[in-house]
Amino acid sequence: METMGTGEYDAIVVGLGGMGSAAAYHLARRGARVLGLEQFGPAHDRGSSHGGTRVIRQAYWEGPDYVPLVLKAYDLWRALEGESGTSLLTITGALHIGPPDVPSVAGAALSARTHGIPVETLTPDEVRERYPVVRLRSGHVALYESQAGLLNPERCVTAHLDAARRRGADLRFHEAVEEWSAASGEVRVRTSGDTYGAGRLVLAAGPWTDRVVPDLALPLEVERVALCWFEPRAHIEEFMRVPICLWEDDGVSAGGFPYIEGQGIKSAFHHAHGERTTPQTIRREVSEAEVAQIRAHLATLMPDAPGTLRAVATCMYTNTPDQHFIIDRHPAHPNVVLACGFSGHGFKFACVVGDVLADLAMSGATPQATRMFALGRFGSRTAPSPGTPAGGEG
Repeated sequence: METMGTGEYDAIVVGLGGMGSAAAYHLARRGARVLGLEQFGPAHDRGSSHGGTRVIRQAYWEGPDYVPLVLKAYDLWRALEGESGTSLLTITGALHIGPPDVPSVAGAALSARTHGIPVETLTPDEVRERYPVVRLRSGHVALYESQAGLLNPERCVTAHLDAARRRGADLRFHEAVEEWSAASGEVRVRTSGDTYGAGRLVLAAGPWTDRVVPDLALPLEVERVALCWFEPRAHIEEFMRVPICLWEDDGVSAGGFPYIEGQGIKSAFHHAHGERTTPQTIRREVSEAEVAQIRAHLATLMPDAPGTLRAVATCMYTNTPDQHFIIDRHPAHPNVVLACGFSGHGFKFACVVGDVLADLAMSGATPQATRMFALGRFGSRTAPSPGTPAGGEG
């Protein structure tokens, strides 16, 4: 029998993926009584926070304004490692590769200059000498960043969930959100199993955001991304010490990861060859043509990397028009905050985003520099009506 919540929680978090798990943790860490709701299981592979590896980097080509946040992220990930006793972040270094004037190289150099991040500019011959399995095209350079590395997203999400639970958070899985409403400083959330009350609501629904807040008509587009893992043809030891490779070539951006035992070499396109989708209609299968396309592109940089195919997967980017995030309070409900539109480069910031969401939910402001993520940059939005429907969460 359905029961009505009585405001027994200080905050409800909808979605317990990368951002929501971090929000639940940071709210509980502040002493809030937290309810977390997730339509799938913990650390699931249905959204955007899976795939074994995510890049974290400091020479941030998307803009120097991100650098203070990513430096804070390093500190918070290390703190979470200490609290959880789990390895989450591995330093590998990264090569930002392409013609010197492309955004991914020039932008990384700008962030490095602005914030004093140590980087080296390497020629094709210097890269070949240092990493014999990597072959740059003539006219390309590689900006080497020593402190870049890899996060394990499943471990990160699990660590946040476990730490939130240890601090008293009530986390409920396989419970989809169907509707929420907010009025007079109180929120109500109805799920497939119950109805709950709280003082504040945090929406971290990933690609399900448009169904959670349709009243805001957010300019979001969900992109399907194919991932491939390959066993290299030779030189496994060399591939184990290769840094992350992020390269832009003739307008196409892609990433290649170091060899990880048991996984192989992961590669995917970044905002290239993706297709528009929804969480309800995404094509989960990866075609032979897509594998061939990724294989051929990876071979242009590391000819021996794409040997036997080990595994494939898909994930979703939720993109904004400017590819910057949305982290803000709901324009009509100051006790409702949302985070979405991470545009394929947000996971590294999950720990910081969770901290910011906890700030906004509990006090309405944050000391972190998040002005560029304001919802208002997209213009006026439709005022909501009570009882905003929601279809699920990521």
